Amino acid sequence: MEKYTLQEYANLLQNLRMMKEFYSNGEEEKNVGYLTYDSREVTEGTLFICKGAAFKAEYLDAAIEKGAIAYVSEVKYETKEDVPYFLVDDIRKAMPPLAEKFNNAPWKKLTITGIGGTKGKSTSAYYMKAIVDDYMEATGGKESAVLSSIDIYDGVIKKESHITTPESVELQEHLRHAVESGITFAEMEVSSQALKYNRVDNMQFDVGIFLNISEDHISPIEHPDFEDYFSSKLKIFGKSRYGVVNMDADFADRILKESKVCEKVLTFSTKNPEADVYGYEIQKDGHETVFMVKTELFDEEFRLTMPGLFNVENALAVIATSILLEIPKEYMHSGLLRARSSGRMELYGSADKNLIAVVDYAHNKLSFEKLFSSIKDEYPDYNIVSIFGCPGKKAFIRRRDLGTVAGQYAKKVYLTAEDPGYEPVEQISKEIAQYVEAQNCPYAMIEDRGEAIKAAMDEAEGKTIFLITGKGNETRQKYGCEYLDCKSDTQYVKEYLAEYDKKHQ
Repeated sequence: MEKYTLQEYANLLQNLRMMKEFYSNGEEEKNVGYLTYDSREVTEGTLFICKGAAFKAEYLDAAIEKGAIAYVSEVKYETKEDVPYFLVDDIRKAMPPLAEKFNNAPWKKLTITGIGGTKGKSTSAYYMKAIVDDYMEATGGKESAVLSSIDIYDGVIKKESHITTPESVELQEHLRHAVESGITFAEMEVSSQALKYNRVDNMQFDVGIFLNISEDHISPIEHPDFEDYFSSKLKIFGKSRYGVVNMDADFADRILKESKVCEKVLTFSTKNPEADVYGYEIQKDGHETVFMVKTELFDEEFRLTMPGLFNVENALAVIATSILLEIPKEYMHSGLLRARSSGRMELYGSADKNLIAVVDYAHNKLSFEKLFSSIKDEYPDYNIVSIFGCPGKKAFIRRRDLGTVAGQYAKKVYLTAEDPGYEPVEQISKEIAQYVEAQNCPYAMIEDRGEAIKAAMDEAEGKTIFLITGKGNETRQKYGCEYLDCKSDTQYVKEYLAEYDKKHQ
């Protein structure tokens, strides 16, 4: 990988008018060997980025001790050793060009689909990945890279994810890994935070998808109000060559207007036959969802084996994307037929079919409304029991919205831990409970997720479907600033259903 000198990074920042001061200490010709803002990851030759409201001078001293040769910051620090520094106006805006240069602009060598919206990003990413991977397998290409809130695969790293869109430093590194691994396609979720805080600056998506919009992520540490959240989401079009828009989304007119900055836009809908990609005659066939899709190129039946009638919208979005990327329709068919998204709409049932458990990542108002209404339609003779929680210190509006929706549909609600961070689980649960109670729905508060799922199954009466939401297949729970290992909701479900089957043989 080509390496650049401190002077070359200084020139970059100066040309972008981001630099306040460059102090080289006579070392401007030194090559930068690594780029990071995490002092624990510093190696010899690192250009260290001082970022974050909680940044402390000791982090910089620790980085220098480990081999950092210079630092980038908004303020000058008194360091133990005299090292070069770059003072910039805005550290967040400076990070993407630095990351792009260090990793040699890997996005230019990839076909990248960026997926935005309040609900459905992960599922759409994995639908698109399945289509692309079938296409790659048939044409001798490599499995595509994916950056999602479920996990990350970049050809080098495969790991569980804890953030929807990584910071630009990690993001560009993942894209470089993909290029170095011979990968040519990548799918990634693009969060409102990533768009608001410059994480995806200095790159362009080949296709930017806008799935939908609903209130979410509104809190003092995320978005102050809905307008800030919505306008942040809309920035995806300014970073995309082509656009894909859901005509059925709330505020569709505004979304379509913003999308006009793209070279070409395709629309999709299950309600408007004038859409470029129109889905109709949507129905269940056993556990499969069958639907017709009409475009300029074809009018054919498609099938999904992943449950949830609402997933047809996600399928239409990636069909539109595939058309823009000129992927043959046979791979749209095959990819969607086998597509799975870990921890999304995973169904498990008891042998006597009295109990069905759905593990899903639904965690905001829009995803709850779609999930609960779809389950009620698909399983009309089952009682719904809901098991969920809300994260600590953020997206406070979810407590009202999720409590209200669950209370409207469920026979009983079990409130439990869901990445509480620094906030007591009992406090979060009590806040949600008032909205559940307002719907005249009984509830229980059980902090341990495993115990909550078990109690729900043990106490169920008659045919019951359990909606276990918010964590999917995640195997860590955030308490304080730490991620503690735990069983996934899927593991708990399999274990307790096996116990139930043993008792009811």
